[in-house]
Amino acid sequence: MLDEPRAGRLAAWGNALFAGLVSPDDATARAVGPDTVHRVVGLPDEPGAVGLTLALGRMRVLGVKGLRIALPAPGHPLGLSGPAEFNSAALDAGEAVVAAGRGLGLVPEVTEVGPEGDVLTEVVWRCLPVRLAPPADVPSLGEAERELAEVLRDTTEALTRLDVAGAGPMARTRLDAYRARMERGRHLLAPGYPPRAVRVLELAQRVGALVGIAEEAAEEGLGHGAAVSAAQIAERDRLLRAVERAARRARVAAYNAYAEELERQRG
Repeated sequence: MLDEPRAGRLAAWGNALFAGLVSPDDATARAVGPDTVHRVVGLPDEPGAVGLTLALGRMRVLGVKGLRIALPAPGHPLGLSGPAEFNSAALDAGEAVVAAGRGLGLVPEVTEVGPEGDVLTEVVWRCLPVRLAPPADVPSLGEAERELAEVLRDTTEALTRLDVAGAGPMARTRLDAYRARMERGRHLLAPGYPPRAVRVLELAQRVGALVGIAEEAAEEGLGHGAAVSAAQIAERDRLLRAVERAARRARVAAYNAYAEELERQRG
């Protein structure tokens, strides 16, 4: 969880475009990010694949006012509302974009070609029908912020006892690299989002990065820390899963804040 999800970039900058806060070219460039190219297939009345600029314009014509995201994981359909085909595709990808109020969703299919250091990344967003129903398990910004703070408070002492932080020099190097990236001023979200959403997303990204570093270190044998018994390792993993789940919920709440505010205004 060191990087922004592609669904998050697309939703954030698509929302900024729909609000008239950025140009189509700027929105597309920021949504594509470090990838080589993004295309969309399956849009209503659009045969074949189209570029992201045309796709966002077409979605606006179709009446899409805002974009949400889903970040599902096995056993946790976060942000999904069905039907089964869309849920399954989103779960396989680990992310998806949902067009608020229009019954459409976009799921990324990623292809990478080329040698290390010169990889070309092509993303095809497949448009699928989405059920118009409340998304699963998505909290409000306030709920997400409180939950993340509570989970961190409740688990920090237990994780410290299990010495999760003592994962060795490689894990500390990864953490230092992540902090350096944050200090270089990586912009979160896009124009039009409330400051609280930016604050919640920044905390969620930081927490998710720490969980990812701890998990990578354990997988590479760099440190279960003091968690040497099977019972201790199981408890450590349970605590990390709780923190990771809260961080994912907070990320979704932050990216969805724009669409949620639009719905409140219409209501």
